Amino acid sequence: MTESQTLKHVPLNDLHISIGGKMVPFAGFNMPVQYSGLIPEHLCVRSNVGIFDVSHMGEFLISGENALELIQKVTSNDASVLVDGKIQYSCLPNDTGGIVDDLLVYKIKNNEYFLVVNAGNIDKDWSWINKHNNANVQMKNLSDSMSLFAIQGPNAIKVIQKLTEINLLEIEYYSFRIGTLAGIDEIIISNTGYTGAGGFEIYMKNENAEYVWNKIMEAGKEFGILPCGLGARDTLRLEKGFCLYGHDIDDTTSPIEAGLGWITKFNKEFINSQFHKSIKENKPSKKLVGFKMIDRGIPRQHYLITDGKGNKIGEVTSGTQSPSLNIAIGMGYVKSEFSKEETEIYIEIRGKELKAQVLKIPFI
Repeated sequence: MTESQTLKHVPLNDLHISIGGKMVPFAGFNMPVQYSGLIPEHLCVRSNVGIFDVSHMGEFLISGENALELIQKVTSNDASVLVDGKIQYSCLPNDTGGIVDDLLVYKIKNNEYFLVVNAGNIDKDWSWINKHNNANVQMKNLSDSMSLFAIQGPNAIKVIQKLTEINLLEIEYYSFRIGTLAGIDEIIISNTGYTGAGGFEIYMKNENAEYVWNKIMEAGKEFGILPCGLGARDTLRLEKGFCLYGHDIDDTTSPIEAGLGWITKFNKEFINSQFHKSIKENKPSKKLVGFKMIDRGIPRQHYLITDGKGNKIGEVTSGTQSPSLNIAIGMGYVKSEFSKEETEIYIEIRGKELKAQVLKIPFI
């Protein structure tokens, strides 16, 4: 069996190929990395509007009398503060001091929650949550039956508003509504995104995906909407300093080290909470920082970070040439004493130690 046969396909796989999507394997799926090009797609989202098909993401429905209790146990954030229609960014701590995955927790109503997880971790997350489900909480894995589009950019609201009677201005950041869009009922419209450019994420049943995609493209035509791939998604999120699982956070990193103390609440007990509380109280020995290159060179994941004298002080987790800033930027873990803003660090690229400077995240 060839690799292409083992890859999963999102429902609109053939559509993406037909409109020029360059397909690559990603998290077990055949996904579009770009269409017209990474830079035009990136800049279009920052200044205008683009659409991403991110139907590879996973969705779980958690319901029943003890649903909140289960979520409180397996996630680091305090889900008890959620009210109906609100969303929370959180993570699933493992029992060895790292992170199983980062995720979004949607509160639909009392005793009913919708979790959105990373594509490459669907099976792992499902098993992990199920393993800790000791209170007969109902769990449904909706991942294979749902599609997800992210319409991002300052003009996203104008495009989507043409397709729904829901007043999108009333949906605050990290909030959602369930209603009718393009004549299709039961669509989740969520004011979230992974680009930092504003916009909405829209969840629907697979059978409605192509119709909804076409309606969005039609509505966005007057604004010059572009289909965008994973390449632009990655450069956009990096400019905003958003963590990517498998790069900036993983099974070995604590949310405290990753600067995610704001989603790690110690007013409740969660899996391995005492370990992370101890890191916070004793100060982490390493920290995730942003940096820009001073010398010419593009940082990449796993490149060594040094003090300029050949001593390793950390490792790059993400890096790119920023299309918005036109400079090379990155993120990586460094020993805490090197984490202060404007600290000079060096990135080892092709055997040379190239100068960089620690910057405050986000970059823009």
